[in-house]
Amino acid sequence: MAAPSGPAAVSEAAATPRPEEGPVTVEVNQSRDQYGKPEIQLQFTNSSGNPVTVSMAELASPLFQGAIRWEPAGGGIELPPRQPKSLPAALPEPRCGGPVGSPPGEEATATLLLAAPGHSQARPVTVNAGDPFGVLQRNNTELCLTAAAAAVADIALRTQLEVAQDSRTAVVRLVVTPRPAADGNRPGEAADSLTIRSVDGTPLLAEVPGDPWPTNITVKPGDGSAQWPLRIRPARCDPHAIAEDKVGTLLPLHIVVGPLDGRVKIAADPLLRAELYDFVTSACAAG
Repeated sequence: MAAPSGPAAVSEAAATPRPEEGPVTVEVNQSRDQYGKPEIQLQFTNSSGNPVTVSMAELASPLFQGAIRWEPAGGGIELPPRQPKSLPAALPEPRCGGPVGSPPGEEATATLLLAAPGHSQARPVTVNAGDPFGVLQRNNTELCLTAAAAAVADIALRTQLEVAQDSRTAVVRLVVTPRPAADGNRPGEAADSLTIRSVDGTPLLAEVPGDPWPTNITVKPGDGSAQWPLRIRPARCDPHAIAEDKVGTLLPLHIVVGPLDGRVKIAADPLLRAELYDFVTSACAAG
């Protein structure tokens, strides 16, 4: 009887993975332009001497509630021998509230549908997935911290940028809007407060000397909405500052929510991002 194929075959195999030595190895990574997104890269490397086609891939990790899935637009992707290819995959909801790190024996596994040249029938293969840079743990930590903070307050950057007359500095406003005190949450679902320990600079934006950014801001549900002005200057003025920017408009906040302690990146919306790029260009030109 022919082996099953298609999404059902991947899901069935992923439910009870039996890692083996397959012709394709899988490694997890994340490019800089994926920071601030729930997205990673799956790097496939064909370790055999012949091309193989990958028509579906699922990554199972105890750090996430569902499978991390890659699906081609159509027909799969051919992997030449020894040549790695990296493909984007969206992250599902994180699994929060458990111990930090993967329990022993519960590393990520990848299940792929593979077909060799001349074979139309794909077969599922399950292998251990490498994560040498701790991408899955870092994203789990950031996503869980972001969710915990969002249960206490909405944190955003005000769209309008206030540029000084000399164009050398500007003010972007950090807006914090706490949730209502009676939000319908059951006890234990949300922390009583959050604290913004500090605001960090980015490769594009820096603090103005003598005008420090705020620290140790404590926010509780039921508090009134508040804004904090952050006076900024360009962190760099080389010709490639904007052209090569990936994370310059993602403002990192050091946040503590209950037992969670880490950094959350607050993204500028498209309009503010464009204004920040214009500001850096003008400020650098002004000297």
